[in-house]
Amino acid sequence: MKWETVFRLILAMIVGGLIGFEREIGNRPAGFRTHTLVCVGSTLVMLTSQFIFEEYSGIVNLDPARLGAQVISGIGFLGAGTILKLGPRVRGLTTAASLWVVACLGLAIGAGYYWGAITATILVYITLILLKKVEGIFVRDISALEIDLQLRNKPGQIAKVTDVMGRLNIQIRDIRIFHNEDEDEDIWMKIKFYVRLPAGMNRDILLAELKQIDGVIIESEEG
Repeated sequence: MKWETVFRLILAMIVGGLIGFEREIGNRPAGFRTHTLVCVGSTLVMLTSQFIFEEYSGIVNLDPARLGAQVISGIGFLGAGTILKLGPRVRGLTTAASLWVVACLGLAIGAGYYWGAITATILVYITLILLKKVEGIFVRDISALEIDLQLRNKPGQIAKVTDVMGRLNIQIRDIRIFHNEDEDEDIWMKIKFYVRLPAGMNRDILLAELKQIDGVIIESEEG
């Protein structure tokens, strides 16, 4: 039983680390070590639950799945810490879901359900790697595009930009105005536009149109 325990914990470390590695190379809030720890920890909880059940089943009535259920409900606080709202976009939902999944994988490994855990790991990895590429093909234009501009601080300047975007059928999702700490703060203002481009249009077309507006400086032209 001791070697079985060691095997389950090592397998949990490998499974959690595999999924965490994919998140790590994508520079996500929770990466390799976080996913590994969650998976190993949940495996240990399940092993502990089984140990308690075997030790005290003849004395009191125990539910071996009770501790595991607390892991499923309690992992939410860690997942919530990975979710970030950037303008109109929300990032970290997939990472939060992957943390929840590795917790479930840890419980399955701790219970000795190896085939289920290994199969689920393969499917999760396919989801994170392959389905991301498929998603990029079909929904690449859905997410909001960020455009950073400096506008001359005078009446009607923002309207000139929005008029151009309206003419190009570009949807404006959000506008953020930032305080300019430079010496010429009374002359220029920093503005971030979150927009959705129509089908067939790319960022370069929009930037080329914005450059034609007097008093507009494009801060970053990187895609």
